[in-house]
Amino acid sequence: GPTLNSAEAPPLLGALWRQKRRETHVEMLSKPLALRAPLSCELRRQFVGQAYQLAKKVMPKISATEQAALNAGTVGFDRELFSGKPSLEGLKRKYKVDLSEEEHAYMDNEVEELCKLIDDYQVVTDRDMTPEVWRFLREKKFFGLIIPKEYGGMGFSGHGHSQVMQKIATRSGSVCATASVPNSLGPGELLMRYGTEDQKNYFLPKLANGELIPCFGLTGPRSGSDAASMPDGGEVVMENGVLGVRATFKKRYITLAPVAGVVGLAFKASDPNNLLKGVGTEGICVALLERNHPGLRIGDRHDPLTASFMNGPVEGEDVFIPMSAIVGGQERCGFGWNMLMDCLAEGRSISLPASAVAAARFSVTAVGAYARIRKQFKVPLAELEGVQEHLARIGGNAFVMTAGQHLVNSMINAHEQPAVISAIMKQQMTSRMRDCVNDAMDVLGGAGICNGPNNFMANAYAAVPIAITVEGANTLTRSLIQFGQGLTRSHPHLLDIIKSIEKGNDQAGFNTHLGRIVGHAVANTGRSFSGALFRRRGKGRGDNSEYWASQMDRLAAAFALSSDISLTLGGKIKFAEALSGRYADVLSNLYLGYAALWFHSRHKNVKGMDAVLDYAMANICADAEDAFFGIFANFPITPFGYFMRGVCFPFGRTYRRPTDTEMKKVAELVSTDSAFRDFMTENSFIHPDPSQDRVALLHATLPKAVRADRLLKNLRKEKREPTSAERALIEEVEAAREEIIQVDSFSRLGSEVTQGIAWTPEDRPAFDDIYNTGGRSARAA
Repeated sequence: GPTLNSAEAPPLLGALWRQKRRETHVEMLSKPLALRAPLSCELRRQFVGQAYQLAKKVMPKISATEQAALNAGTVGFDRELFSGKPSLEGLKRKYKVDLSEEEHAYMDNEVEELCKLIDDYQVVTDRDMTPEVWRFLREKKFFGLIIPKEYGGMGFSGHGHSQVMQKIATRSGSVCATASVPNSLGPGELLMRYGTEDQKNYFLPKLANGELIPCFGLTGPRSGSDAASMPDGGEVVMENGVLGVRATFKKRYITLAPVAGVVGLAFKASDPNNLLKGVGTEGICVALLERNHPGLRIGDRHDPLTASFMNGPVEGEDVFIPMSAIVGGQERCGFGWNMLMDCLAEGRSISLPASAVAAARFSVTAVGAYARIRKQFKVPLAELEGVQEHLARIGGNAFVMTAGQHLVNSMINAHEQPAVISAIMKQQMTSRMRDCVNDAMDVLGGAGICNGPNNFMANAYAAVPIAITVEGANTLTRSLIQFGQGLTRSHPHLLDIIKSIEKGNDQAGFNTHLGRIVGHAVANTGRSFSGALFRRRGKGRGDNSEYWASQMDRLAAAFALSSDISLTLGGKIKFAEALSGRYADVLSNLYLGYAALWFHSRHKNVKGMDAVLDYAMANICADAEDAFFGIFANFPITPFGYFMRGVCFPFGRTYRRPTDTEMKKVAELVSTDSAFRDFMTENSFIHPDPSQDRVALLHATLPKAVRADRLLKNLRKEKREPTSAERALIEEVEAAREEIIQVDSFSRLGSEVTQGIAWTPEDRPAFDDIYNTGGRSARAA
């Protein structure tokens, strides 16, 4: 393999090199010149050999579950980010995404009709959907969107699946969760990839038509985010001539379990008596158990905050699970963790991001209109700068989230399974959704905290922690998975050198890959420093995408160099979670920044999109810079922190947050009938009858309110009375405004609802006849 000199040696091995150099320095000086070259070659061979031995000692072993996670999914644009040379033009050439004609028709008809049937306030009040909604979901194949047509499903693309869920979520998060679970991580996806032909032919048609509602049992009391540590399972046994597993399991938080007709169950199988005989292995398995399977207990419900989708435990003691019930049969026994990791990438990329994007875009639609129509101090809320800050954040986040969603959907449509990017999407989309919903509630004020049919944000607000927690809690995803797995999985050379170390006798391979890593770090040092020197520095009016692309390229090179230097920590990087989280923040913002530029290139004809891009990219660059400086200040090897800062940011901090002028532009786009607002409202459900729905009334009133405010301003300026038509417009808007500002009130709440017709408000316990009202106590006396 190639030899290394001291300048090329990675910092982790610098001390080793210096020690060897001191030992041989005097000897080299005493040798004739002709003998020094062989000695130098010998020194380099000794150094690389000792480096290999040292690496084998400090490099932690990769467990089987970690290996499965590393092998899951595909590597694509994430590798470009770790390389320091991502190509925006490559993204533009490679990825595009649109709905098919069939998917468009389904959105306009079946999804629209479903949304009309849903009353989300009633869903939460009843803690369930109506029989009519359940029936419609089954009959119109909402549970079989991703199942191929040959099995009776809809055969939709990843983007089609995503857009269906997004539109439903703008009407009801609970209904969206109910419809999304069968189409993401569940028996359908597992069967299509790994099931036997008999299993596919039996289950998939029943899943597609809703005859069997599925759930998936993975999480347990002692194995949440660390699902691989599950204690559930048992031994392989032979009973009555049938090979199987006697398993005990206790699962919780399982969505749709109380109404499931088939349970996908993850458990561990051990084979102490070698009954498998080489067909399949010990380890995690996934089996399909129908509701009436002997010993299976389902039906009880958890109560996940105010969300009303079915969720509950799945339990069983000493349950016999035949090998024929394992997905893929006995050959796939012990292969369950690989299955789960492969399927998780697509589920985390679609379902939760779809509901998160729905909340952000719905906030643009509903809260943007509310801020323009509602007035305080005789001016619309949208004219108050404090409110404008909220509106701008909502608009900027909605744009960035939509961009990230469409790009990952394009990857999935191209048959990629972006494992690292799916982790970014899950954490970033739900976190930004929380910001949007919080901003929306701040704008709504009192209207947001009074429950009732007219409160369009309360249910989304209450359900935010659920999205943050499920499918990998955000804290874990950010601090352990995004960069921790991404570094190993997506770095151009690291996985190769790890494999050479694990072989134990691959000195030549180690030499080659070590040389490539060193060369990679040297190249990115040059790219980082030159990027800091020669990046674009001037923005203009209109399209600034080239300016922002220059900033992304510079930051990507800095990220790649900083990632290379993180290798000096060896296995300790796995436990430096705060540091890993900062690296993850840079990685996430790089992905979202490139996604925003890619998305803008496809929609830059939308008026106002340039202003939103400037606002969003300013925040993305500032967020990435904050994370970088956190890395520099907290890197455990202090000189390397100084080195990274000097190379990546030689002139200090570079980026600023959006100016007030930029903020106000975005706030105005969100709160007026702009082309950008119309674009963000696409694929949100708007009820066709404004008299029946508060959001529909807001949406219909907004353009009229903008015209009425402009008219009133002109009337004052011109000092004249309105015409009859102008007066009619002003009165119409005032009547709508008066209705919009009202909140719900109820004659009875809680236990009062169940009281008889003789009940009166004076029967409330607080009275106890203290006001001589003649309430229940007085009547009883």
